[in-house]
Amino acid sequence: MTGFEGMSCSAAAAVDIPLPGSATRVSGWLCVEHPGAWGRDVIGDEVLGARITTELAARTKAARVRPTLIRRPGRSEFTGARTVLLAATRPEGSWCERLEITDLEQLLDLDLHLLNGPAPGIGVPVPDPVVLVCAHGKRDQCCALLGRPIAARLAAEHPEKVWECSHTGGHRFAPAMVLLPSGLTYGRVDADAALEAVAAVGRNELSLDGFRGRSCYAPVEQVAEIAVRERLSPESLELGELAVTPAPDAVASYDPATFAGAALVTHRDGRRWLVTARTVAHAPRQASCGAAPKPAAAIVAGEPRLLS
Repeated sequence: MTGFEGMSCSAAAAVDIPLPGSATRVSGWLCVEHPGAWGRDVIGDEVLGARITTELAARTKAARVRPTLIRRPGRSEFTGARTVLLAATRPEGSWCERLEITDLEQLLDLDLHLLNGPAPGIGVPVPDPVVLVCAHGKRDQCCALLGRPIAARLAAEHPEKVWECSHTGGHRFAPAMVLLPSGLTYGRVDADAALEAVAAVGRNELSLDGFRGRSCYAPVEQVAEIAVRERLSPESLELGELAVTPAPDAVASYDPATFAGAALVTHRDGRRWLVTARTVAHAPRQASCGAAPKPAAAIVAGEPRLLS
């Protein structure tokens, strides 16, 4: 007995597992509109057809690109033309382009390695943000039950920006949302928090309500950025005002058994903070609804130390 029996995975995680540092690390995104049924696994269930799926599995892995299915919230008639979004998420120089295809075979014409460089100009540039809300019920029921209402509410305000999407990582943090191309990842958002996150990016700012981290950073770097932003609040910070880099040579102030790493956070004005982080163990619980309990852990930032 774990004490979490009968709870959904998102409810069990919400008891004591923090959001910071939980964003899945992704720097390249291939988002393909697919209004039909989604399997549990985007690649493994071959919903795009056996041959294309096999090719995409190999190509996305080689280019380190995350394949993602998208669809507009609500029911709409499929016209035969599919939207494809290519997005590169990085600390600087993020971009997103949009194109349309009429045959899934056209996906194999895309050089996914281009996602590792500057915008290639093969599609129409898409202004920030594109909003992805996980509604992948075949993967986990929390995403469908909690994500779809958020996607619908966002779409009512921003119909051209919002997509339901397949698994983004961390359904236990549902409702889960990713903004592209910035890679800002959110969890446990209600409608107001989701709307504010989108509005903040439009102001070139970052809302911390429900913020899990940027997908271009490792977990230690994610918690370091959040720790410094929280420390500087209510100081107004632009979206790209802080840069985060690993600090592998930092002296750990924690027990080696729990020390997770360190990161250097640099403000545009020259201020620098060293943030060390530790791993905190939590009671075992289900990571997905219906799954067996397994050990849970989180990366927690220490107090940022101002260096200069």
